[in-house]
Amino acid sequence: MKLLFICSRNRLRSPTAEAIFSEYEGLEVDSAGLDRDAEILLSSEAVAWADIIFVMEKTHRSKLAQKFRPWLKNKRVICLDIPDEYEYMDPVLIALLKKKVLPLLGTY
Repeated sequence: MKLLFICSRNRLRSPTAEAIFSEYEGLEVDSAGLDRDAEILLSSEAVAWADIIFVMEKTHRSKLAQKFRPWLKNKRVICLDIPDEYEYMDPVLIALLKKKVLPLLGTY
């Protein structure tokens, strides 16, 4: 299963999610940002690659739909509602990500 995590600048939330879930067997994980100054800017290739796309906030879902609509057909996009108030690998963020994502994956 290929998971893509998206936040604004790909510096805190989505790279944390990528680091955490890449440890799980059977998952391929990537992350990117939607802002122009993102560490890794989201590409149409990344969107096309993913089986499930996780966005951190509702605004990310809107930006994703505006910029990548042709690649979102038949894609599952899930908003995690995680605000930008955590540091990279923050234990609270890690617990929140696991609590919200793992039940959606079914086998974990």
